[in-house]
Amino acid sequence: MVTRVSSSSTAAAARPGPPGSGSERHTGGRPLPDAGLHSVAGQPATADVRRLSRSLFTRLGQLQEGTPEFAYVRNSLVELNLNLVHYAAARLRPRPESHEDVVQVGTIGLIKAIDRFDLQRGVEFTSFALPTVIGEIKRFFRDTTWAVHVPRRLQELRIDLARATAELEQRYGRRPTTAELADRLDLEPAEVTEGLAAANGYTATSLDFPAESPDFDDTIADHIGYHDPELALVEDLHTLKPLIAALSERERRILALRFVADMTQSEIGEEIGVTQMHVSRLLTRILATLRKRMERQTRVRE
Repeated sequence: MVTRVSSSSTAAAARPGPPGSGSERHTGGRPLPDAGLHSVAGQPATADVRRLSRSLFTRLGQLQEGTPEFAYVRNSLVELNLNLVHYAAARLRPRPESHEDVVQVGTIGLIKAIDRFDLQRGVEFTSFALPTVIGEIKRFFRDTTWAVHVPRRLQELRIDLARATAELEQRYGRRPTTAELADRLDLEPAEVTEGLAAANGYTATSLDFPAESPDFDDTIADHIGYHDPELALVEDLHTLKPLIAALSERERRILALRFVADMTQSEIGEEIGVTQMHVSRLLTRILATLRKRMERQTRVRE
């Protein structure tokens, strides 16, 4: 489940209040270094973002975590650098229906980067934060966008295969063969085959989806599967199991000799010491008993 990070609420928290509204009280009477923030909050210039971010990080390092002023400065940093999240989301090309979720996840990555950033290392915040934001989005893709779970190795191989396929299609004017993809990616053909098969798990299609047929009512489900008459036998066997268990040991033995060992009635008679005619009467009685009990159970279920 994606944690919703509202841009509007973040903006409200990041935006300094009007004079006398109490925002000065949150910082102990000292104004925050937000000069120019309103003018660049829409589409901030890179230089302005870097300058303001450095100033806000300096102020953040002077505040105690958990205080209102700390949250104010932290939220200001989030709002100021949201364009970084949108850039990462566009770079990874999410599906249209998941774009909002991707931005939310990327914002979580931005917050994590803000919490871990150390201004003293001399690294630009955008350079530090972008891998964290992209990593958070990729993790979201791995966890939610595949219809069937496959190993991470195969998920990444799918991306490499997609890029190599597009490149070789441009070069040859046709779809590349498995051998050509293997040569391009320096892999064994079996690995390419495995990756192509795993790529089928990325999306799932409904069985009610129209098939490639001129018949409008023709669906994928019409072309797969078949009626298995043995399914009824499975149900009967499942019903018979407790009924057979309720028979006497001698009756169960006679059934086993006839239907498991496949012995004739004469052979069964020799085995248990009775005549063939007596075996016939015993089998008739046992089967009639089972049939009646099965019919009784069927009526109860209905």
